[in-house]
Order: sequence, then structure tokens, then C-alpha cells
Amino acid sequence: MCGICGVIGEDDGSALQPMLRRLIHRGPDEEGIYCQPGVALGARRLRVIDPIGGQQPVRNERGTVWAVMNGEIYNYRELRQELVNRGHRLETRCDTEVLVHLYEDEGFEAFRRLRGMFAVALWDQERRSAWLVRDRLGIKPLYYAIRQCETGRGPSVIFSSEIPSLLEALPDWRIRPEAVAEYLMHLYVPGPDTMIASVHQLRPGEAMNISNGRVELLQYYRPEETLHRHSQWTTKEASREVLHIFEETVKSHLISDVPLGLFLSGGLDSASLLAMMAKEQSGPVKTFSIGYEHPSDQSFSELESARFLANHFKTVHSETILKPDAITLIGKVVEGMGEPFADSSAIPTYLVSKAARQTVTVALSGIGGDELFGGYPRYLGLRTAAQYQRIPRVLRKQMAGWSRRIGEDGQARDQAARLKRFLNDGHLPLPEQYRRWTTFIPAEWDGALWGDRLDGMFLSDRPLGSVEVLFDRWPSSDPADCAMGVDLQSYLPDDLLRMADRMSMMHSLELRVPFCDHHLLDAALRIPSRVRLTGWQLKGFMRRMLRGLLPDRILRAPKQGFMVPMARWLREDLREMAHDLLAEDVIKDRGYVKPAYVRWLLEKHESGRRNFSDQLYALIVLELWHRGLRADSAEQTTVMAAS
Repeated sequence: MCGICGVIGEDDGSALQPMLRRLIHRGPDEEGIYCQPGVALGARRLRVIDPIGGQQPVRNERGTVWAVMNGEIYNYRELRQELVNRGHRLETRCDTEVLVHLYEDEGFEAFRRLRGMFAVALWDQERRSAWLVRDRLGIKPLYYAIRQCETGRGPSVIFSSEIPSLLEALPDWRIRPEAVAEYLMHLYVPGPDTMIASVHQLRPGEAMNISNGRVELLQYYRPEETLHRHSQWTTKEASREVLHIFEETVKSHLISDVPLGLFLSGGLDSASLLAMMAKEQSGPVKTFSIGYEHPSDQSFSELESARFLANHFKTVHSETILKPDAITLIGKVVEGMGEPFADSSAIPTYLVSKAARQTVTVALSGIGGDELFGGYPRYLGLRTAAQYQRIPRVLRKQMAGWSRRIGEDGQARDQAARLKRFLNDGHLPLPEQYRRWTTFIPAEWDGALWGDRLDGMFLSDRPLGSVEVLFDRWPSSDPADCAMGVDLQSYLPDDLLRMADRMSMMHSLELRVPFCDHHLLDAALRIPSRVRLTGWQLKGFMRRMLRGLLPDRILRAPKQGFMVPMARWLREDLREMAHDLLAEDVIKDRGYVKPAYVRWLLEKHESGRRNFSDQLYALIVLELWHRGLRADSAEQTTVMAAS
């Protein structure tokens, strides 16, 4: 695992060292650089495969092809043997070296043969051509900016694993106001754009070629195309075949020359990984879980189920208790993400990564299981919405009017709010309903929302957003199946995998996600949608597939998210901090939203009438990020003055 960065094009490479310094946490073990006219490649390495001999950048025998990589290639041993049989001389046992020799033989097609998580930069000296490539599901990040050269000889492409590193080579940059609105709606900025106007990220399954002064993008993998390549399995075939591929996938993810463990939540996904790991490993699996100290927060804790599984599979188990120092934790998380990101599950991910790194260098996580096998209640909600739309329009209109009389008081207030939204959205097309359900602007707010800097930027008749486009493009008549396809291409890479990468690498921990293996994804997409999400049981197929491998208690348990008690924190521990960061003059000065909107959120939330923790946390993170930019700018100025 590494952090990579560089410049392709006319550049003296002077920015490479500052960029690398920003990536030390991703690769604390060593640094490598390759600089020639037209190219500067840099890597910070975390030793996982071939710790002694796997230095980067790597080259082919003649030194005409060079590469740096962030990630792991799980089929590198098979590819390496194939290359040796062809007569190639490989100097190391690391997976990165396979890239340059495979490219030498097969050109771009070499990347299609890789199984793993990777972000690659490769330089072909003879062709004066470079490739930037991101893995199929977007497990590993790769950001870039295109800068026009003053000499007019074509553009330079700057790239890095993280935005703060990239900005070291972009002295003049600005925040993209539209991205602030997107962030407040989604809690993250959807790719390929970022919060910075000139900075983008490669999409999952995308490659960039820089050659002869031209920059071209190529989409080499689309998950929906799998549906056209294979016929669907029968129900009986599916259970047998998918379980076999799942076992093989987990086994491939256990390749490591350093200690390895598992994030154990006690849910179905991590439990299934544990069952596979216990079959493959000769010794006990190291597992890591997190819980909460405050008595009111026990409903968020995963410790009881995790302990049960740890005892069942006889693991070496470690627990971390989240204590009330939420203010310090949030600051560290905001710094580690490097961009505004308000999924609060980053907080426990930060803590469990920190705990795991004390004893292992690699850990597995169950991220991706919900998107592959139907784990979110909203999928069932969308199926219900499709049935609801069969009711005559006049009756739906009457029910929407009736919903306005549903109160917001009592313990079921949030469920009541969701019911009201469901009934009021019943006339909308299903893709638009799904977009509204997965965004975070409260439907109840009917006043002016955007501040002076954003006012007029988003109109009611705006064109279709990415959710609707992805939904309509997914080749299925089942709306729940389409929603899973949307999440595979948006929520999974832009939220879950982004968070997992930053929080784990902040502690120099390599996090592997077997459910995001494209072989397993291809298998899951061969399961008919009516089977993958059977009836009203989330992950019905997966639960049946795992019978006999997991205890019935786990197979029957309802889904529990990896959450923090943010609602209580904002009413108690973080209340003073929230009022300071979201003071009226601060909100006015930023100009993103109206102060009245923030006052309304605070009043509704603190009174206990509604839970607006997501919306308030997003505003808090945005302000902390802004203040971090100011502090970082002052620090850079001090460093420059001292040098």
C-alpha cells in the first residue's frame, strides 16, 4: 500500500517533494522518485508484499517502462509466473513489478487483467506516453488536475492519492461553490468532481492517457455490462456458485507478508468474512471492534454481537471504547479526510483503524456487502413505491394531503417524517424519488435555503442528476435492483470507500474489501434481482447461502449500521461547539446557506422534535475544513519564510 503522486508533461519536478511529504502517512516505510524530462513519479510505500525488495517506482528490464502503484494486485503470483515463462526477468517478489512487464507485452490490455484494488501511474518512455488507471470499483483514489503549460507545448497532468498533496503543485486554486451545495445534499462531493474547481478524480474503472500533448479518458469497466455477458443462474446454481467465488475471493485477499486482521462489527458482512478467514488461516484470526462508554449509546454498540462471534470462531479479539472526547476526534477526522466529508461513521472507522494498527498492518472490512446483496431498507422502500404508484392518482393525492396531519412529536417522529415524504413523493418518477431519499436537504424546509454565494445556482427545473442518470441506465425492470446499481457507482466509491481509504491510511493501515472484488460482483449480478432481495428480507439470498457457516443468531439479526450517537452528542457534548461554529455571523460570512435555515435545524434538533444530526454535522465539518485551510495556509507561509 502506498501514496503516489507526480506530474506528466512539461515540469521541473520541484513540487514532487512537497507532494510526497503530504503522503507520508500512506507510506511511512520508504520513498521513491523517478524524474526525467516529461515525467516525475513519486511514491511513499507501506511495506506489505515483499517488504525487502518491493521498492517503487518499478521498471522493466530495459528501463523503458516505469510505474508507481497504490494498492494490491491479488492475482500477481499467477501473472508473475506467466511472465517468467515468457522469458521476463523480474527482480522482486512484489505485485507492482508485474505491471511494467505485463504492460510491455500487452499494452493497455494489461490493466484489464489485474484483480485487486489499485491506482496506477505508468510511464512509457519509448512512446512518450503515460497512463493513469483506477480500479474497477474505485477502492483506491486517484485525483488529478490539468494545467496548461506556458510554452504552449500541451498540458501537464498533476496527480496524487489525496487532494492536500495535489494542492502542493497548484498554487492558484479556488473552492467550487456548486460543490458546497452538492456536499450539503449528499454529505460528500460526488465524483468525478471535487470541492476544488480544477481538481477531479478518475472514476471507478476509468483510465487516462497522456500522449503527444493530448489527454484522453477511457472507461474500461462498467458493472452493468456484466449483465449482458452472462446468463443468470437458477436459484440452486446461484447459492453454490456464489459461495464458491466468495470463498475464493476472501482467500485471495489474505495474501500478505505482514500481520493481518478483520474489522468485526457483529453484522452479516463481517461475520461472513470471519467464517471464510477462519477456514483459511491456520492460527486464530485477529478481530477488532468498537463500542461506546455512555449508557445512552449502547444501542449503537456492536460489542455484544462481535464478542459472540469472536468466541464462536475463537479469534484474538480487541475492543475499543469510544469515550466522550468527540470534539478532538472530529477535528482529527476532518483533517484526515482532506476534504469536506460528513458521513459520521468515519469517526468509528478512524478509531478501529487506530486500534488495529497497533498489532496488524492489513485488515479486512465488510464494506460493499449491502450494495451487492441488498442490505439497505431503502431498496425495499423503492419496491413499495413502485407498488404504490399503481394506486389511482386521485387516491395518492388524497393520501398526500392526509399525511400533512401526521404529527412530529413522540418517539416515532423520524419514522413519521419518512412516511410523510414517501406519501408526498408518490407522484414522482422512481429515480427522482430515490434521489430525494438519498439526499439530506429536509423536505420540511420550505424557505430560502442557499446563501448569497450559492443563490440561484440550483433551480427547481434543473437537469437530471447523476442518481437519475445511473438509475435509468441500469438494465433492470426491478427498481430495487436499479437502486443497488446506483449505489455501486456512487455511494459506494464516493462515500464508503473514500472514508475507508482515508481513515485507515491515516494510521498507515491497509484496508482490504473483498465484497468489492470484481469477480464477486460479477457473480452477484448473475443472481436474479428477485432472488438477491427476496420478499421483505434484506440480504435474503446471502442469509440462505451462509446457513451452516454462521450461527442462526447472526443470520436472523436485523441490520445495524456502523453509526455514532451524533444526535445525542449535538444535544449534549457538542452543543457548545455547534453553536460556536454555526453562529449567525459565521454562517453569513460563508454565504452558503441562510442563517434562518441553520437556526431552524438547531431548534428542531435540540428540542428533540427531529433528528437533524446529519445536516448539522455536515455544516460543522464544512466550517472546520475552512478553518483548517486557513491554519494550513499560515503553516505553509511559515515554512516558506523559514526556508
